[in-house]
Amino acid sequence: MPFLDLLPAERVRTDLAAADKGGLIEQLARLLAGDGDPAIARDALAARERLGSTGLGHGVAIPHGRSAKIDEACAAFVRLAAPVDFGADDGRPVDLVAALLVPAHFTDQHLKLLAELAELFSDVEVTRALRSAPDATALRAVLERGLRADG
Repeated sequence: MPFLDLLPAERVRTDLAAADKGGLIEQLARLLAGDGDPAIARDALAARERLGSTGLGHGVAIPHGRSAKIDEACAAFVRLAAPVDFGADDGRPVDLVAALLVPAHFTDQHLKLLAELAELFSDVEVTRALRSAPDATALRAVLERGLRADG
């Protein structure tokens, strides 16, 4: 299942404000949970971050996690109002964040989604366009164009 199939418009945000990594994880958990329990998403994302930062570098992070408590994968994408330190190897704070939560048994698909996102974010033109998109609708349109070009 492609990333965009997991990303409804209501889980795309621009100018999201977060004071720090923990606050960002909390907001992402609420976005991913929708009407469900945000603790499930928060616990899965935080558990993965304890293994090492999911900050890719160049201002991009892909916090992700797996949980046996969910049946379907979901995603969120945010552009932050101000960059947040995410512990990326390059030391650069992040402002573009793609979050992913998948069922525990989703191992192969999880890896394919992460590879899809890593390839997308390796494109400097795409990240530049994501940073300059005026609103969430335009932000999702840039993601669609970038992911179609990759796939």
